[in-house]
Amino acid sequence: MENYTYNSPTLQLEGLNVSKDSTYPVFLFLLFSYLFIIVANVGIAFMVFTDKSLHQPMYLLFWNLSVNDILGNSILEPRLLVDMLRPPSERIISYYECVVQAFTTHMFSTTAHTVLMIMAFDRYVAICNPLRYAAIMSNKMLIKLTVSAWGVAFVLVGILLGLTIRLNRCRTLIRSPYCDNAALFKLSCESVFINNVYGLTFTVVLFTGSIGSMVLTYTKITVVCLTSKNKSLNSKALKTCSTHLVVYLIMLFSGMSIITLHRFPKYSYSRKFVAILYHIIPGSLNPIIYGMQSKEIRRFLAKLFDSKKVLPSF
Repeated sequence: MENYTYNSPTLQLEGLNVSKDSTYPVFLFLLFSYLFIIVANVGIAFMVFTDKSLHQPMYLLFWNLSVNDILGNSILEPRLLVDMLRPPSERIISYYECVVQAFTTHMFSTTAHTVLMIMAFDRYVAICNPLRYAAIMSNKMLIKLTVSAWGVAFVLVGILLGLTIRLNRCRTLIRSPYCDNAALFKLSCESVFINNVYGLTFTVVLFTGSIGSMVLTYTKITVVCLTSKNKSLNSKALKTCSTHLVVYLIMLFSGMSIITLHRFPKYSYSRKFVAILYHIIPGSLNPIIYGMQSKEIRRFLAKLFDSKKVLPSF
């Protein structure tokens, strides 16, 4: 029989349970992945912030993606790494810390969608309306798009978590490697019908809006490229759009894998690991993909390393 503790201020995280022989290899994999994510994304964010040649809408919007990857992984992985070295009985987290972690986790995934949506709009304007690009993608428009991307995510996730924290809790075990909304409302013995309805609506609206905007944007871009005889335009479109599309598909398939595995309880361990990889894979690949494809970023790095090779003459 399950012991019920009502509205306990502390919770116990199940964490990522791995065999004793696998603990340190998995720990080192997660540690070096986290370090790479932080170094790579902080580096990209710093380059975009300091180099005036990167003060273009595409890079300024991508800066939001780097910031999102830094925040999303920083709230999750350090705690996960520490818990891996603790016995299960000592993986204690306060309820309020758990709520913050859940909020940040859902903000990370939602903002990734909204930022990639406004980046798709930027590519659409650049390719389909190149003569009006500077006028449309002004600083004022960039601010509006950025505030919208973060603001919409904040409101949607705020309602999601608001519906959960209103519930009384009668359990204390979080059956997940980290706190998220589903793990939190499963602590309640009350009806979670409203939570399930809103959560499903939230997911459908987000994925429909995200996928729909990508399909519409890239359909129009494809039509323009097929009807245009401008090889330079087509080459630019292929280069910049393929980069954006690859980043979007990585994020989309990572998220869909978690949703799919939720339907199969027997794959709970696989779901936990995929949930962690959902943070690691996009956060690791985003700076690599954009760094490799961006001529401006490669030029900045080349200039940076060349300047270090030059010794001061006396």
